[in-house]
Amino acid sequence: MVANSIDTTEECLSERAQQLLKLLVEHYIRDGQPVGSRTLSRDMGMKLSAATIRNVMADLEELGFVSSPHTSAGRVPTDKGYRFFVDTLLKFEPLEEDKVAEIQSHLEEHADDPKALVAAASQLLSKVTRLAGLVTLPRQSHAALTHIEFLPLSDNRVLAVLVVNDREVQNRILQLERYYSADELRRASNYLNQQFAGKELKAVREHLLNQLKETREHLNETMLDAIRLAQQAVRHTPDSERMEYVIAGETNLMEFAELSNVEKLRRLFEAFTQQRDILHLLDQSLKAEGVQIFIGQESGYKILDDCSVVTAPYTLDKEIVGVLGVIGPTRMAYERVIPIVDITAKLLGAALNSRS
Repeated sequence: MVANSIDTTEECLSERAQQLLKLLVEHYIRDGQPVGSRTLSRDMGMKLSAATIRNVMADLEELGFVSSPHTSAGRVPTDKGYRFFVDTLLKFEPLEEDKVAEIQSHLEEHADDPKALVAAASQLLSKVTRLAGLVTLPRQSHAALTHIEFLPLSDNRVLAVLVVNDREVQNRILQLERYYSADELRRASNYLNQQFAGKELKAVREHLLNQLKETREHLNETMLDAIRLAQQAVRHTPDSERMEYVIAGETNLMEFAELSNVEKLRRLFEAFTQQRDILHLLDQSLKAEGVQIFIGQESGYKILDDCSVVTAPYTLDKEIVGVLGVIGPTRMAYERVIPIVDITAKLLGAALNSRS
């Protein structure tokens, strides 16, 4: 299920060291406080002297799996410690059947509208994990114009109705320089449907630009009107080269002490708004298979140094078209979060495919 692991085979941890590391990580995830040798000794379930535990902890610290905050004698996991925990020590908790059914039912309610479906998925992820949930809008391998129609509104405005890929309806209100009659709009629609039905939107945009560069003598008034209208209508139409995401539950991150610093939160929320760095990270997941986990500095973005990002791709017609996931502190409950992300991606894909 889990990808994006790192090679830790060069450090052969003893079974005792692995058990102690597992206990320490579980304690820290639950309580958020450095874990001392006395706590580990009490929970180990076998007789180990405090000196033995201290020695093992010292070895783990030397290998980079744990660190000691200056203000405490206890230790906390490092990114490397979390990575070893996730890759080697973690036992996943299967999501309860009633929770799976709840997610499936909620997604199916929005299956007719991809944007509403994506918003519902991000909100569900946020609600179930108590972290920030994000979902990219579906990217299509092709976006072909099926039909276009223009309807007159008031104040020189026109409603453009585009049908893409035979089923997706997109509406845009165009503010024009002059009034267009219903007859003019109908002639423009007819011309565009004859010329461009079935063509990729990207090709339509390029063709429109080329046509406007032609001399006016080669274009009659109906053609000019149609080209002007179509240019506005398809200018901001998403295509397969752009990726956007919807995020929900950012305020959940304020509940974690390690992320509650006002300046840190401000920069994190700025990153959510600007989207650039987050999108680069999600794009890596789009090109991979299965659940991806980026722990702390593994993301490559300083703003996420104290965070983990868990993602999974979702599919439409057996093709990966988007990514969903959660962002939270490195101290997240991986054993529960990873299965939630995995199953939600599968259910989102199923809901999208049910529209076919």
